[in-house]
Parts: sequence; C-alpha cells; structure tokens
Amino acid sequence: MSKEKKLKKPVANFILLTNIIFLPLFCVVGVISMLGFPTWVIDVMFCISAWSSTFAFAILFKKIYPGQSFIQFVKDKFNNKLKFSVILNAIWIQTFIFLMVLFLVSKNNEVDSIFTVSSWGMLFYFFFKNFLSGPLGEELGWRGFAQLELQKKNSPLKASIIIGFWWGMWHLPIWFTTGLVGIDLIKYILFFMIAIMSIKIVMTAFYNLNKNLVIPIIIHQLFNFFIGLINGNLLDLIMYNAIFYFVAAVLFIIINPKNVLYGQKDTNLRLQPLKGQAD
Repeated sequence: MSKEKKLKKPVANFILLTNIIFLPLFCVVGVISMLGFPTWVIDVMFCISAWSSTFAFAILFKKIYPGQSFIQFVKDKFNNKLKFSVILNAIWIQTFIFLMVLFLVSKNNEVDSIFTVSSWGMLFYFFFKNFLSGPLGEELGWRGFAQLELQKKNSPLKASIIIGFWWGMWHLPIWFTTGLVGIDLIKYILFFMIAIMSIKIVMTAFYNLNKNLVIPIIIHQLFNFFIGLINGNLLDLIMYNAIFYFVAAVLFIIINPKNVLYGQKDTNLRLQPLKGQAD
C-alpha cells in the first residue's frame, strides 16, 4: 500500500472547506428562524453552524497529518500547564475594555437597561450558549491548527493578520443579518474586521505565552460575551470594541512580550509538537 500523501496548502483548504460547510448550515438557521421555530432550536442550529471549522479540520485531518491521531492532536492542545498570570492578565485587559465600552454606551445611548439580560438564569444561558458556539466550536481549527501551521513559516504576527482576515471574512453572512444597510453596513464591516484582526493578535500573544488552547478559548468567550451583554447601538458597540482592541493589539506589537509575536529566531523550534502531537 502506498503511503498517503500530505495535503498541499492545508490552511487554504481548511478555510475553503470551513466556508463550504458553514454557508448551508447558516442558511438552515435563517430558514428555521423565518418558520418560527422556538428560540432554543435556532440557538442549537446556530451552535452547530459555528462548529464548521472543527468539522472541516476533522475531515481534512488525515490528509494534513497522515498516520496521526485526531484525538491525540486535540489532547496535546491542552497539555501545557496553564499559567495563572497569563489568564489573569487576559481577563483584566478584556474586563477593562468591557467597562470602558459600557461607560461610553451608557453615556451616548438612551435605553431602558444597559444590559441585554434581566435575570441570572438568562445570564447563565447566554454565557453557555456563547461558549458552546464561538469559542468551543472555532478555536481548535482557527487557532489550534491554522494559526500554528502558518507560524511554522511565518512570524506569529504575520500569521495572525492572515488568519484574522480570513476568520473575519468567514463571518460575512452574519453581517447581512444585522439589519444595517448602506454606509452603516460598510462602517460595521470595517469596524468588525478591525476588531476581529485586533483580538486575533491579542489571542496569539497570550497563546504563545502559554501554548494551551484554553487561553484563546477564554479570550474569545469574553470578547463575544461582553459585546452581547451590553444593550446599545450595534454600530457603536462594534466601533468602541474595534478601537480599544486595536489599541491593545498595537501595544502588544510594540511591547512584544518574550518575542511572542516576532523577532524570535527559534519560532519554528518552539512550535515543534509534544510527544505524540500531530502538528
């Protein structure tokens, strides 16, 4: 039996298949929403569609890493011991941004309540719904595979910009469900892409400080959760977040703690797989 050949351009194939899987699933979300299905059914379907990147990576895995174990690959992404200082710094930076956005929205928007949830039950439901969709469904493919695969031949910063752009473009169908049109939609897309690419750089910096997939999952969760928690003008929300996360990304690029974004000669050596790891 001939040895299975490795897939050429694995990241490009991953991005393409992720979009191919996501589009019809997202269309199903739209259809069941228009047909008046219960909210929980729509939420479940939306969570499934958000896992398109994981589905795509699982499908392509044997062609990307012939002879390797998918389960072992996933386990290895959580092998490194978590550093409390890394988690704490990520949380306080995002909490600070959340409080600043909350302050600006409360000053510039007239709403009955500054928060979108009105009870602890709704808060927990909203938290876990976000966790099961975005962070848990997206991080293995986009960060655990695509980011690290590009880092083998590019600086983490360059890889972040590339993956951040395509990760943002993957959200394209969602842009047209915002209800925004014309110049407002253009502004939303611009600020959305700035926010996405900025948070991607922040994720990469923290991830490379600890090398455990829990780190980007936490950052992604707080990013989505905090935005969805504030009741305000959608365009203002995305604009404020884009500004603050862009500033945070620029600071990380300038400071470049422990050379996690660029300048480290042994980048490829740092990315060598652990024992039994597939990448």
